[in-house]
Amino acid sequence: MLLLASQSPRRSELLTQLGVAFRVIEVDVPELRGAHESPREYVSRVARDKARAGLSTLSGATDVVVLGADTEVVLDDEVFGKPRDAADAMAMLRRLSGRTHAVISAVWLVDAQGERNACCVSHVRFAELDETVIAAYVATGESFGKAGAYAIQGRGAALVEHLEGSYSGVMGLPLFETARLLREAGVTG
Repeated sequence: MLLLASQSPRRSELLTQLGVAFRVIEVDVPELRGAHESPREYVSRVARDKARAGLSTLSGATDVVVLGADTEVVLDDEVFGKPRDAADAMAMLRRLSGRTHAVISAVWLVDAQGERNACCVSHVRFAELDETVIAAYVATGESFGKAGAYAIQGRGAALVEHLEGSYSGVMGLPLFETARLLREAGVTG
């Protein structure tokens, strides 16, 4: 049985696209970057911690595989988490305006036999955004709960001038890498 250690509706939606049966479990993992962690190390560790936390709640289960994932927006080595409020969302979008940022998405599969992981880095370039565009986008509410204050699968797509990498990875779960890990773990054929 596959368990998804994430409350993200986007991750559930994406995992459904792979045609695999799964159940969602809730985990509580702190998302704080260590002083000496690179953004990639940080994102990978959080995804691994989510998967391990999920497995630890199932004491002794041997037929379970837990998938943990994390996705963050990175600009100039700074990790942009989810905005605290509208002012924070607007500040993030101003900084991303007219620039290329990285979106790092890590996936870990953990079971009684071991652990597998993959990491996907995509590059997203925003168009130049004026204050009117930023304010209108933040007013939609779509910025909240999203790393970097935007959702590429929603109205935020209109902010993106160019994408190099994985669209699904920017959404929150890189499907190519996830499908490969699931095959390797024997979850899918």
